[in-house]
Amino acid sequence: MNIDPQKPLLQLNVGEFLDLLKNSATEKKYEYGLKGLAKMLGCSRSKASVIKSTGILDEAIVQNGNLIIIDKDKALQLLAQNKK
Repeated sequence: MNIDPQKPLLQLNVGEFLDLLKNSATEKKYEYGLKGLAKMLGCSRSKASVIKSTGILDEAIVQNGNLIIIDKDKALQLLAQNKK
C-alpha cells in the first residue's frame, strides 16, 4: 500500500496505519549474553561458550566484564567465512 507522505497521520485508516508500522519495524540486530548467542545459533549455552572461545566471533562481540553484546549480522557472516 502506498501512503501519501503529505497525508496527516490522523487521517490514516487502520489498514494504512498497520502497513506503516509493519514497514517501519526493523529486526533486532543484537543479541545479549551467551543465552542470546545460543538462541541465535540454535545450540546450548555451553556450545555457544565453546564457539565464542574459539575467537571466530571476536569481531562481532563486544564484552565489558560480564556484559556481552553480539552483532547478529556480523557474527553470522564470520561463521559463514569460517565453516569447518
